[in-house]
Amino acid sequence: MEVIYYPYVLQNTRRKESVMTVIGTGSITLPPDTVQVHVEVRTENEKLTIAQQENATAMNQVIEALLNFGIENEHIQTVSYNITPQYDYIDGEQRFRGYEVSNVINVTSVVIDKIGAIIDLAVENGANGISNIQFFVADEQAAYRKALNEALNDATEKAQSMAETMHLQIDPIPIKIVEERREAPIIPRMFVAKEMSGTTPIEPGQLTINASVTVQFNY
Repeated sequence: MEVIYYPYVLQNTRRKESVMTVIGTGSITLPPDTVQVHVEVRTENEKLTIAQQENATAMNQVIEALLNFGIENEHIQTVSYNITPQYDYIDGEQRFRGYEVSNVINVTSVVIDKIGAIIDLAVENGANGISNIQFFVADEQAAYRKALNEALNDATEKAQSMAETMHLQIDPIPIKIVEERREAPIIPRMFVAKEMSGTTPIEPGQLTINASVTVQFNY
């Protein structure tokens, strides 16, 4: 009896590759190099024009003082300008009191240790509102890329560790890498009321930039 051999019809007995999915995380902690603060001037008067004039005079004085301090003009930006009627309620009756004018500027400085002095200077020259103190790094993308590299290394090490534990042969080259939705950096904020003497203490703290990836490997 003649036997005919057809190699191309033989089933492939090679084991089908499986996929291992791991999540890697990375973080970079570093000191901030830039600070921003909102400086506000609020004035109120029964006559709108007077409230506006008083506000403009005070804000111009604040801005001039900041410029003389060394803050560059491009680092002072108007955030909002609002005119709001004010009312008193007496015996359940609404009575017009006047107008409040609010002008808010955003001040940016790369001299972190001078932010307390900047706040004091603004207040001494007519500002009556300080808010939104934010510390950050100017080149946040560079820090994030470092965190992203750490996340990928973390995922690779996890995959290799699990493969060794389970006695598997893993392909070190990922078949898929997914960058997870980026989290906002942790921004420390601290504003301590001014003491009887000295400069307003502001602590910048540290910033943490986080990254996360989902990585798949064949084994």
